[in-house]
Amino acid sequence: MEMNLEKLFKNADPVVVEILNNALSEKEISAKEGVELYNTIGIDFHLVGLVADELRRRRVGDIVSYVVNRNINFTNVCIKQCGFCAFSRDFREEEGYFLPNEEIVRRAKEAHQLGATEVCIQAGLPPDMEGGLYESICKDIKKEIPDIHIHGFSPEEILYGATRSGVSIEEFLSRMKDAGVNTLPGTSAEILDQKLRDKISPGRISVEDWERVIKGAHKIGINTTSTMMFGHLETIEDRANHIAKLRDIQKETRGFTEFVPLNFIPSEAPMYKHQLHEGIREGASGNDVLLTHAVARIMLNNYINNIQMSWVKEGQKMSQLLLMWGANDFGGTLINESISTSAGSEHGQLLRPKEIRRMVKEIGRIPAERDTQYNIIKKFNGTNEVEEELDKVTDTSQFGSYVELIKINKFNYKNPRRK
Repeated sequence: MEMNLEKLFKNADPVVVEILNNALSEKEISAKEGVELYNTIGIDFHLVGLVADELRRRRVGDIVSYVVNRNINFTNVCIKQCGFCAFSRDFREEEGYFLPNEEIVRRAKEAHQLGATEVCIQAGLPPDMEGGLYESICKDIKKEIPDIHIHGFSPEEILYGATRSGVSIEEFLSRMKDAGVNTLPGTSAEILDQKLRDKISPGRISVEDWERVIKGAHKIGINTTSTMMFGHLETIEDRANHIAKLRDIQKETRGFTEFVPLNFIPSEAPMYKHQLHEGIREGASGNDVLLTHAVARIMLNNYINNIQMSWVKEGQKMSQLLLMWGANDFGGTLINESISTSAGSEHGQLLRPKEIRRMVKEIGRIPAERDTQYNIIKKFNGTNEVEEELDKVTDTSQFGSYVELIKINKFNYKNPRRK
């Protein structure tokens, strides 16, 4: 691979070649150099992808992993009004729903019976929430299914839970760990630049508090993912700085398991729908998506091994391409995906394990089921294809959908202020 690259390098921009050579020599690539890679076109653009793919191969080999999981977004009622969020509802709106604990547990049990090893729990921030709600959800799940992994509660939710409970972030994290939380999603990061956050999500968790939650979780042995939402108002400098900030945290804590770039889905997002900001984009282009995954692989090399792409946001064929541009993880089966779906994503809310394995094999890689912490459960190299419980499901209507959920009377949100 490297000999072939040397030949191609002769026709490329010397600045780009130097950065890519440094990356191949395992040197750290700065945010400024990341911006240079973002600006590539022609052969330079393709070389960025080739180098990202080579670093991926060195770091994690030819395995493409996935997790069998279920998303449980237990309420869409939220006190925040983020410009990019089409999922949340004000508590006065009719479409607000709130799942009781027994329904959350039922969904977790159903997923577990279908082979899920993880439930991912995230939701809106309902007004007047009881401080112990998140803990009670975890305890109820663990009581019924002790061995399921709870990947739940974004930094925004942890901050809200701590505030509603009247305790520090650190104390609340400790309570959540005791209640059964295993890992946290590193969502609500968007772009870790305060000026930009004040524009797209005023009043949302600050950069400082986001870092405090993440570092606090890592300190007590709760690993987290890391994310970036791109393709809206941010510059490529903002993106490169965001990735560099995540890398700095990882150097300090070693607590991130993966990085997930999340393309902005515009169609139902308020800030795009109502053109609230001049120059707002309708998500990132194909080139931009490829470069974002590749630049992330190059900048995070040696620090975060796993780059996950979002099939919900990018679709299945683009996901295959991203696996050749630095990504190595297909994410989860999801079963219910409400947040991107409500924003207008058209790529479905369930991907069966056999479909993931087929797509991985189509590009000559080895599919493998993993757990949340990236321990490989089962490799599927060769002909050891099996039909798993989730593969046998033909009628997905049993899982319900976001569109149906907001119409179910028994799950209607009841405003505690109106009692």
